[in-house]
Amino acid sequence: MTITIRPGSTVMFTGDSITDGRRRESEDGLGTGYPLLVAGEWGHRHPDRPVTWLNTANAGDKAMDLEARWRTDVLDARPDVVSILVGVNDTGWHTLDPKGYPIPAERFEATYDRLLAPLAEAGTRLLLIEPFLVPIRGVVEAGDAVPVGEKEREQWRADLDPKIQAVRRLARRYGAQLLAADGRFAELGATARPEHWSADGVHPTPAGHAALAAAWLRLVA
Repeated sequence: MTITIRPGSTVMFTGDSITDGRRRESEDGLGTGYPLLVAGEWGHRHPDRPVTWLNTANAGDKAMDLEARWRTDVLDARPDVVSILVGVNDTGWHTLDPKGYPIPAERFEATYDRLLAPLAEAGTRLLLIEPFLVPIRGVVEAGDAVPVGEKEREQWRADLDPKIQAVRRLARRYGAQLLAADGRFAELGATARPEHWSADGVHPTPAGHAALAAAWLRLVA
């Protein structure tokens, strides 16, 4: 069942850099990515149903970082709908940071569960976007100009898949809408080269953000 967005609702996006989209530099606070596209298309389709759109995502965040600010960033705003995309930093960051360490899928799931529980108790409608990796090829730079190639992406994929399954379990547990972004980008790979959707495999291009926004809008009414 789709999420019905009623007039006067508050919809919040939160997560990592994919959702952040330099929101602090934008006048509306939504950034330049899929949250802005969603808000624009919704306003175009439903001028009779005004919505307050919020974005509290932070580049580089992991699930534990969201939890540290969850009260002030999310719960205190009392949103009607919360859309969350987190997980890729829980997956690959330790291969880029000398002080990094792997985050087990069980720990990721437990932290994510603690984020969702108070929202579900408050009756907030939830839309979970599974973390994803777009299967680009070649070597790209990530973080502080750290080269990432096929070997690193294979490691990330092995680490990410259990976390995707965790998000899917949580969506079922809480009756949340699930945006299967990893699968969607895999499907889109049949229509254009993966680099068309993401230059580095993590951050979407404008076309990738448009794909996310279109998929997001199919889950609401």
